[in-house]
Parts: sequence; structure tokens; C-alpha cells
Amino acid sequence: MTSSRDDDALGWAGDDDPTLVSGSPTTPEPAHAPAADLPEGWAVTGSPGGYVDAPEEKAPMSSTALVGLGILAGVYLLYTIGWFIGVGRIDNPLTDPLAQFMFSLGTWLAVAAPLVWFASAYWLTRDKPRLRWTWLVLGVVLLAPLPFIAGTGGL
Repeated sequence: MTSSRDDDALGWAGDDDPTLVSGSPTTPEPAHAPAADLPEGWAVTGSPGGYVDAPEEKAPMSSTALVGLGILAGVYLLYTIGWFIGVGRIDNPLTDPLAQFMFSLGTWLAVAAPLVWFASAYWLTRDKPRLRWTWLVLGVVLLAPLPFIAGTGGL
């Protein structure tokens, strides 16, 4: 035995309203073009509304690839911290205001370089995983924080 309260949970107020119609008979249906005329990533569906954007789905990264990417992201983060510490030890020997500004700009760009490299390599090589790994490993070699590693505050 069901009570009216249970029935209320299964419907919305106004469900039986005769003026509510899904779709209007006065709106024309779009003409279905052959699949060859569709833009890339679009597909014809059986829905009466026409075309639905259905781009091809890529397979997700494997667990090994995700762990490797996380390790490389950690290395790049440590490189950024290393550059920050190493650059902080360097004294600006220049007296010219323009030269001081350029020196300061160069040091901040050195601090930002590992993060920019990682983000660029990750986003610009989305469709080419082998090229992504090549660029990320190359960045690990090229962007090592030498002032921090050498401990001298400069080269």
C-alpha cells in the first residue's frame, strides 16, 4: 500500500499539466547533412534535435605515466625553489639603474623558467606523449639551478 506522500516523491507539481509539451511542433527540424559535411569532431546522432558535439575521447594516462609526471613536476618545483634560493644569494654589482633593472628581471626570469618550461611542455604537447617526455627530461637537464648546486651564489 502506498500513501499519497510516497507518490509525491516520484513526481513534480504540474507534471500532469496538458500545456507542457516537450518540443514545439512549430519549430522546424534541422535537415540532417551527410556525415562527410560535418566539422571535425561532430557526429550525427539519433536524437531529433540534430547534431551533437562528440569529439573522440583519448585514453587516459597510465598509472606509471602519472607517477612519472608527478615526479618530474616535483623536480621542476624543486628547481624553482633552488633558483629562488640561488638567486637570493647573488649581489647586484651594477650601479646603472637600467642595468640593475635588467639584472633583476633576469634573476626573476631564471626563477620562473622551470615552471614555464613544465607548463609549456605539458600543454603544447598534449597529443604527442613521446615528445612531451623528451621536452620534460631535456628541461630537467638544462634548467638545473647551478647557483644553488654550486653553493657559491653565482657561476
